[in-house]
Amino acid sequence: MATVSVLLKVNRQPVAVALQEAREKLESGSAKVILDFSGVERIEPSALNALQKFADMGDAKGVKLALRNVNVDIYKALKLLRLAARFSYVD
Repeated sequence: MATVSVLLKVNRQPVAVALQEAREKLESGSAKVILDFSGVERIEPSALNALQKFADMGDAKGVKLALRNVNVDIYKALKLLRLAARFSYVD
């Protein structure tokens, strides 16, 4: 079976909205989902909650989840909430 990777760019739209699209990709059976955070300067609490649910869903489905171009402040927030280790990171 072929591996399907999906790259989703998270721009200035709310991160939670982009994560809804990413959850739909998980439902479709993608083997790897990469979220590009290059357009995200800061992250709100609702988006962190959505990221946690996204990681839970990825774990349940056995899908590899990666974050790309995460700035230091967002990484620190993920680290504080113990979410950082649930994702791989891509440059």
